[in-house]
Amino acid sequence: MTILVTNTAGTFSGSYHTAVAATNKKILVSPLQGVQQHPNAKRHPTFGFTVQWQFSDSTTAFVGQCFVDHHGKETLETTWLLQEEVLSHKDTWKATRVGTSIFTRIK
Repeated sequence: MTILVTNTAGTFSGSYHTAVAATNKKILVSPLQGVQQHPNAKRHPTFGFTVQWQFSDSTTAFVGQCFVDHHGKETLETTWLLQEEVLSHKDTWKATRVGTSIFTRIK
């Protein structure tokens, strides 16, 4: 995941290149859009972002919190919902997946 600079309103954009997917299609880099709560005002801000997958008919919404340890190491701890397109209303029971992901900065 690459996140560009967060502006003063807390919004950001970037890209996400996943290593896993439930598809046989080629995995493509996908755009993300997000917002951080009270940028620069809190040490451990909450945030959310969505990824519009370019290789499947699904979207994932991530929400979480950024933690910074006493050495300055940042960790983004998230919970996500992936919503996949289904062909009929009766199949909505299998359209949503739930999970967690933890991200750390690579410099």
